Amino acid sequence: MIKIYNFARGARGLRLFWQCEEMGLPYQVETVTFPPSAAYRALNRLGSVPFLEDDAGVAINESVAIMLYLAQKYGPTPLLPGKDDPAFARVLQMMVFSEATLGASINTLLNAHFSAPEVDKHNWSVRGTELRVQDAIAYVADLLGENSFLAGDRLSLADMCMSTALGIWKGALGKPIPDRLAAYRERLAAQPAYQRALKAQS
Repeated sequence: MIKIYNFARGARGLRLFWQCEEMGLPYQVETVTFPPSAAYRALNRLGSVPFLEDDAGVAINESVAIMLYLAQKYGPTPLLPGKDDPAFARVLQMMVFSEATLGASINTLLNAHFSAPEVDKHNWSVRGTELRVQDAIAYVADLLGENSFLAGDRLSLADMCMSTALGIWKGALGKPIPDRLAAYRERLAAQPAYQRALKAQS
């Protein structure tokens, strides 16, 4: 059985529930307290979420790695195109982009927003990081163009990853996103599997 550990409203864990719903995979949700308990840190020393346990001793963190693991372990799935599909490279690029370029910067901004002393909440580093995120989001909007999805003509792991990053930027930090990406997120949120994932999270 797939077991996914997540905070009560953890955005990166939600997309794993969404993937499982899309793929028809049974899964169990384990809610992690904040701050994480000693028992949870014994499973995942970093105390981060999401964290996955699966049969045969698999126990991993890093949500993008988990998504790729699920797609390849329990696929094939249209969410991850085959290696000969032209969309394959774009899916991988945008999955990594969502965390390495957007997610890492957004995490820094979250720390500044919620934890930094008032004098440091808008310092030079924060302002520069915000500009980098804004530029990256503009790039995503240009890449999406008038298309419904980021890679090919159907939903993929790239969309699940990107909508999560955009949601954290908009929701947790209160930052605007271009109208094109706002409409894109609304379309994705209307997916039946996403709605089922939301219910699993609550």
